[in-house]
Amino acid sequence: MLQYPGFNRTRTGRLPLRSVLVAGALLGATAASALGQSTGVTDLTSPRDILGFDIGDDYHLATYTQFVQLWATLAEESPRVVLEEIGKTAEGRPEYMAIVTSPANHANLARYQEIARRLALAEDVTEEEALMLAAEGKAIVWIDGGLHATEVLGAHQLMETVWQLASMNDSETLRILDDVIILAVHANPDGMELVSNWYMREEDPESRSTRGTPRLYQKYVGHDNNRDFYMVTQPETENMARVMYHEWFPQIVYNHHQTGPAGTVMFAPPFRDPFNYNIDPLVMLGIEMVGSAMHNRFVSEGKPGTTKRHGASYSTWWNGGLRTTTYFHNMIGLLTETIGNPTPMDIPFRPERQIASGDLPAPIEPQKWHFRQSIDYSVTANRAVLDHASRYREWLLLNMYRMGRNSIERGSRDHWTVNPARIAAAEEAIEAGSNGEDAGQQSAMSRFRGAPIEVFHEVLRDPAARDPRGYIIPSDQPDFLTATKFVNTLIKTGVFVDRATAEFEVDGTSYPAGSFVVKTAQAFRPHVIDMFEPQVHPNDFRYEGGPPIAPYDNAGWTLAYLMGVEFDRVLDGFDGPFERIEGFADTPEGTVANADGAAGFLLSHRLNDAFVATNRLLARNAEVYWLSDAVSASGHTWPAGTIYIPNTSGARGQLDDLAADLGLRFEGVANAPKAGALRMQPTRIGLWDRYGGSMQSGWTRWLLEQFEFPFEVVYPQDLNRGGLSDRFDALVFVSGAVPGVGSGGGQSAFSSRFGGSPDPETIPEEFRGWLGRVTADTTIPQLNQYLQDGGTIITIGSSAAMAQHAGVPLSNYLVDFQGKPLSRTDYYMPGSVHRVRVDNSLPVAWGLDEHVDVFFNNSPVFKLADEATGVKPIAWFDTNRPLRSGWAWGQQYLASGITMAEADVGSGKLYLFGPEILNRGQPHGTFKLFFNSLYLSGSAPVEMATTAEED
Repeated sequence: MLQYPGFNRTRTGRLPLRSVLVAGALLGATAASALGQSTGVTDLTSPRDILGFDIGDDYHLATYTQFVQLWATLAEESPRVVLEEIGKTAEGRPEYMAIVTSPANHANLARYQEIARRLALAEDVTEEEALMLAAEGKAIVWIDGGLHATEVLGAHQLMETVWQLASMNDSETLRILDDVIILAVHANPDGMELVSNWYMREEDPESRSTRGTPRLYQKYVGHDNNRDFYMVTQPETENMARVMYHEWFPQIVYNHHQTGPAGTVMFAPPFRDPFNYNIDPLVMLGIEMVGSAMHNRFVSEGKPGTTKRHGASYSTWWNGGLRTTTYFHNMIGLLTETIGNPTPMDIPFRPERQIASGDLPAPIEPQKWHFRQSIDYSVTANRAVLDHASRYREWLLLNMYRMGRNSIERGSRDHWTVNPARIAAAEEAIEAGSNGEDAGQQSAMSRFRGAPIEVFHEVLRDPAARDPRGYIIPSDQPDFLTATKFVNTLIKTGVFVDRATAEFEVDGTSYPAGSFVVKTAQAFRPHVIDMFEPQVHPNDFRYEGGPPIAPYDNAGWTLAYLMGVEFDRVLDGFDGPFERIEGFADTPEGTVANADGAAGFLLSHRLNDAFVATNRLLARNAEVYWLSDAVSASGHTWPAGTIYIPNTSGARGQLDDLAADLGLRFEGVANAPKAGALRMQPTRIGLWDRYGGSMQSGWTRWLLEQFEFPFEVVYPQDLNRGGLSDRFDALVFVSGAVPGVGSGGGQSAFSSRFGGSPDPETIPEEFRGWLGRVTADTTIPQLNQYLQDGGTIITIGSSAAMAQHAGVPLSNYLVDFQGKPLSRTDYYMPGSVHRVRVDNSLPVAWGLDEHVDVFFNNSPVFKLADEATGVKPIAWFDTNRPLRSGWAWGQQYLASGITMAEADVGSGKLYLFGPEILNRGQPHGTFKLFFNSLYLSGSAPVEMATTAEED
């Protein structure tokens, strides 16, 4: 079992009710509320008796404190339920999982857990052994709720489901409990406490609403908590990933969401295409089977209005969500999106939803709809899944083994993954060899005899196009500390990683000891491949010549690219002095070299963690400089941007601590470098946010805290007061903060749904100072004055519109010959990875290579006006094919376009970062651009006094 550093986790078994009630009281907030209604034979305390109302009652929501009280009572009274704390949340609450199964199974949980683990990992298990283990084992089914806290159905259906499983004694329930171990997981305790208390604060039931909560319903990332499951940055994600990929290995993972497509009650699997070609086909077939069982049960129980496939936009392409990352771990991931709210609602009349089809087998009439009805639909869905798991228990266990074995075999021999780019290459080869036959003749012949088999072997089985047998991450790369973070991210998701204990050689290349090795011959190979290899999203159009269909979330995300990790792909089998990493990869050992008699110490600017060191040093009043010129010292050239720390009183001890804690290497020099330099100062940072919370701002808060930057959150009313240069050296505006010229500063439908600015009279006074938005009439003049006064403004994504407000001579590069923005039929760039050229002679780009991978999502691209002054391009597209991973329709239009720039405005500086350089805490390879711009805002140029040591 993976032991997480600093996290002592013990299984407490059934949690005493008294301890949970005390913990619940400490969590705060108890609105008068209660829970669920059920049928069946039971001698348990009912939810109504505990909380005072039934689950699903109109105008009532339970808080997480009450949720825990119910589960704790069931754990105390029922031999079917054990309550386990799986970790703490971002706000420090305990996160609970209820393990529900028969008492006999509870007595043997460790054995069933071990069977699930052995079958899932498929190491050293023969087919015969797998058959015996599957016959002995129990199906493991994960059901969660509450991930998106304003989708209040999720947590409440979970309460009802656990109550029914604990209390009902019908034959189906007893069979399910005998055959299945249910892991019922609350996915966002903090959010439930916030949203339920917000809803119940109104005394008048008809005035209650979940809309307009004042802040994000996960401390940092809000709705993006379902976008964190391959990066695993947040504590709740880490808790759940550990349960799924290290402890329990469920065969089915069911993730509940809201809301259903208009005119229906629920979307349930199967999903629309495309599905990711790295996923084992047994996953897709398993989704089909379980989805069919769900829809069949709805119709048989007289519950119409469930849709599938093209009834909504959900697909199985993207990795990163709670249910989608499971696909790359050979698990059947399920998503439902269901209508429902404690405030009664209406199913609207949508004529196109009133005729039956393959995607909507049984339409539902427009009608008034109550919360309890949605809970009943959700419970039906859960029982359909559990019934399927019971009936196909051995099949599920055995198929998970077979998928793991398939992955190990594919990673142990030559294997080719066919993607759309390979098919396009094959079609081009076929066309080139058609000997003048027209397309019609060629198509007719292909129907009968197929294409030349030589093309299959030459293109689709090209030896150079084989999948890697593994990846080597050299320990001598410039930022091995970030590479170590990448490896630990893989480990969190259950990937096996080895470390070289000595120097070794593969394919004529020598690698130093300490290098990481990730072999693909492992059960979770699909996830390994997906983190290292580019995604090739197929072109997806509604009709020929029509606009592209938007992917569900991103089209490309290759994490090794985004984190700037250097690695080699190895196509043939290899071995070496490797040992498997147990737990996490340790931070490389740091050092303070040549310390005796040193005048000061040099530190590479290539290291992201150098910013942590800088922040700690400045917090202790140490001197820190960035050298403006390259210097020679200790046998090699240190480039511009190198960090210099004079050996003043106490500095040596601080550096020893930083080396030990962070793994940094400081190089002592006999004399201070003779070079221009910038003296760093603690930077006064203001980070924009809004009422309801911006996810991009929340992610930035989290990132600033991780790298130990002090900052202050500022709201539009703060900005409108002016005097900004007296308070801040740098102001940060993420996507969604600054309106475009002429846009009026309105908020999107999405931001309105997840926050928005309500009437001040409807919210508590303590939150009224957060209201408002950045406007052209009131806020922009204050920001322009701030720039004139010498302040620094850093903009990301859409907030680069600040350039227009500030009169910077940049315009939209992506226009047609008439100057109109390119149409979506000509140009479309969903979230993907692109490569850009960087001017790393600029201080804002110090520490970067000449090319860097960026996360680009229909991001701004600029054109610099002729003879413009005061503007410098930081990064631009130096090719007409910059796509590295994902989808890019019309990427040729990007060639020569500027994607990042800095501009002098008055005495200040405006930074314009078009790509999402901080996207969801993932692109470590572009963090330096942000960190550099922060520090440059408070730096002062100086001249170092003495001559550098020359070697």
